[in-house]
Amino acid sequence: MSKFIKDSLIIAWMKSYPDLKRNPLTMMLLALISAIPLFFMVIFAGGGMLIHGIVGAMVSTIGFIGVASAIGEISWDKYIKLREMMVAMPVHPLSYAMGIALAPLLLSIPSLLLFGALAATWGIFTPTTLLWTIAALFVCWAAMSSMSFLISTYLIKASPWLLNQISNLLGIGLIFIPPVYYPETMLGSLSWISVVFPTSNVAGLIRAYLGLQTLSQEAIMIRWLILIATTTVFVVLTSVKARWREA
Repeated sequence: MSKFIKDSLIIAWMKSYPDLKRNPLTMMLLALISAIPLFFMVIFAGGGMLIHGIVGAMVSTIGFIGVASAIGEISWDKYIKLREMMVAMPVHPLSYAMGIALAPLLLSIPSLLLFGALAATWGIFTPTTLLWTIAALFVCWAAMSSMSFLISTYLIKASPWLLNQISNLLGIGLIFIPPVYYPETMLGSLSWISVVFPTSNVAGLIRAYLGLQTLSQEAIMIRWLILIATTTVFVVLTSVKARWREA
């Protein structure tokens, strides 16, 4: 276990520190991309939607890095032959996957702190709701990272450019179409769709904990069970099916 953690942290450092040193504005760029929809929400929907948009921005940050970390980074590693170096080393595929997923998560922490601080100005964060929010975001990151890593293993012959396009399409499809930036009540009778996607499911849970929407304890429990089950399935499939040395 100690070797697994050590290898994961080393790979995360290899993937994050050089980018941060080469382009220190990377963290600001992550925050800017997630914040862009907030301006349109304020302009077209009014300031009352801003807090919902801030919740969406936190989930968006986690969702995008989860998708991009595996599909984008693994395809790039294959292109520059870094993956072949990892294969030649006694590195477990799950250590590689964890390191790849951790790297952008570390870079996104300032963005999450910024959006969290903005949400705190509404006075809706308590120690309990903050812990639940962090837990929900963490599970969302795990689900999206394992899902995208699994996808990348079955597209080993695709070019990095094609994989990057797939990553962008998945990010847009899972962030902007489901009720992530906007409340699921806007969907009316179709609001149940938000439970299907990890991103909108997490956004709904966070809004419920922050008092932005009303959910019964049974509904919250069902949402958590679906989210954890989805994450578990992706993690297990990634562990069992991920192609490594034979790739």
